[in-house]
Amino acid sequence: MKLVFKLILMLILCVYIAILSKLILFKYIPLSQIIEHFNFTYDGYHWRDNNFVPFKTIYFYLYLADINLSIRIENLVGNVIGFAPFGFILPLLSKRFQKLSKVTIATLLLSLTFELIQLVFEFGSFDVDDLILNTLGGMLGYIPIKIFQMTTVHRKQNKNT
Repeated sequence: MKLVFKLILMLILCVYIAILSKLILFKYIPLSQIIEHFNFTYDGYHWRDNNFVPFKTIYFYLYLADINLSIRIENLVGNVIGFAPFGFILPLLSKRFQKLSKVTIATLLLSLTFELIQLVFEFGSFDVDDLILNTLGGMLGYIPIKIFQMTTVHRKQNKNT
């Protein structure tokens, strides 16, 4: 039964990563044009669209942007919510990810991978704030699993005494 549960979780993780890849990497690019982006031509203008300054984009959306609220929420909260399932699934999938620090590092590395792919292949723009928000999302996704695990351990201890 445990093996079946792990296989189902692995399948869910794969589908989740595929959906996340589509939403992050290919949201503005039709699938038919993806191959054209796998080139290594230098375009100086592309580098200007990236954000390497922490909290610059977050501050912009919170205080400076003259855009509607739904776009602000989509850009800020969407990054957090998008990575919460990753923080939720990892501890269920492997004993290696039972600590918040491990889940945080794994989420940061996944987010960094997406951001670097966007930077190198110009699928979008690199934004250090996305790293911050995505990592926060993974951490928040971890919390319900940890609470559940702590309450079940506490219940088992109460039954045994």
